[in-house]
Amino acid sequence: MAKSGLRQDPQSTAAATVLKRAVELDSESRYPQALVCYQEGIDLLLQVLKGTKDNTKRCNLREKISKYMDRAENIKKYLDQEKEDGKYHKQIKIEENATGFSYESLFREYLNETVTEVWIEDPYIRHTHQGIEQVQQSRGLQEIEESLRSHGVLLEVQYSSSIHDREIRFNNGWMIKIGRGLDYFKKPQSRFSLGYC
Repeated sequence: MAKSGLRQDPQSTAAATVLKRAVELDSESRYPQALVCYQEGIDLLLQVLKGTKDNTKRCNLREKISKYMDRAENIKKYLDQEKEDGKYHKQIKIEENATGFSYESLFREYLNETVTEVWIEDPYIRHTHQGIEQVQQSRGLQEIEESLRSHGVLLEVQYSSSIHDREIRFNNGWMIKIGRGLDYFKKPQSRFSLGYC
């Protein structure tokens, strides 16, 4: 890919930075991350295009956007085929006492605008910092359900006596096997410790 050669206004600079990163990730065969950067960069370029009056600059921007869109589309097709063939696999190992593994950092790349449903199977949501015993657990999950409803999200909880594996499935085709389940955070020492909330 050619360098973007954009002027130095903030949106152009941001677009150039994100697209440069996309090209780097692409060259390293880190396609999921590259795709995210291409998509973000293209959005930024489209904003620059909207604010550009000069026809020559508009033509150049359209050409760049088209090239980046073509590459992003090819990566998307490749990743979709890899998923379909069951070849795409990524493993993240969280060591004891490790930090920096928030839910957002682990799941963000799999959540996009096409995700409308998420299924979580986790047989061991029982600890104090998740919900105690079945009665308290049910009450806690009911509170979460009510809170989510106020944000337009429907939570349905089902209990099963046969679940032994932990997994998260998104309706965009991604499946995440999570060895320790969603409870991979260590219990805080007290309510007044860093990390309690």
